[in-house]
Amino acid sequence: MAASIHETVSGIIASFEQGDIPEAIAYSVFPIADIPSAKWSLLNRTLTFLAGTQDARGFRQWKQVGRFVKKGARSFRILVPSFVKNENEENGEIENYLRGFMCRPVFRLEDTDGEALDYEMLELPDFPLIERAEEWGISVKAIPGNYRYYGYYMPGRKEIAIATAEEGVFFHELAHAAHEKIKGVLKPGQDSLQEIIAELSAQVLCRMVGKQSRDTTGNSYRYIGRYAEKIKLTPQAACLKVMSETEKVLNLILKPKGVE
Repeated sequence: MAASIHETVSGIIASFEQGDIPEAIAYSVFPIADIPSAKWSLLNRTLTFLAGTQDARGFRQWKQVGRFVKKGARSFRILVPSFVKNENEENGEIENYLRGFMCRPVFRLEDTDGEALDYEMLELPDFPLIERAEEWGISVKAIPGNYRYYGYYMPGRKEIAIATAEEGVFFHELAHAAHEKIKGVLKPGQDSLQEIIAELSAQVLCRMVGKQSRDTTGNSYRYIGRYAEKIKLTPQAACLKVMSETEKVLNLILKPKGVE
């Protein structure tokens, strides 16, 4: 198996060197959820994410969609602008002026009961190797896409969330989980070498399960190239730099169940 992984990794690097990269790259993503937080500021979306949810609303907003906050549930707070109306001295029109910001309590979807929401009906694709995540105690769930990200792995929550039917995205996040098991802990944030390892691993897995295409290869090349540039390497040099660590990740993912 190790020889097969090495050969596949080498083949991908060779295709990068040959310039076999399509210009147009696209993912097939789940529909964007029409929810209030989709229009919030980056700060408030970050606060929502850190609260452990993708959907948070005020008490009345939940009531409007047939859901009710559970007794004893605790809110978290977001920042909302506060406006005042003043008369424009030049033209006499009444205009809104930003006075400042105030906190508003909101509740997570997970802290409500009631009617099901449309996006809760999303089905998780039957990804190859999904049983490996389950074996490691990692939950995998489908989430609405928002064109800012297509998936993530949260080590603290042992959770992979996917907003696309593209196998490569799932493989990328699974590779992060495998890398964490090998290293014990991953560097926080978008570490360049970690991202290159995850993406190169994903491309290998796509080829090995028969899901590789020109589009997925092109997307991987551009993704790796972006992070390689940050560490002042070419995509090819960056792939060679992480070859050994990538093989460790792939060996762990592809190791038969029960084999130590």
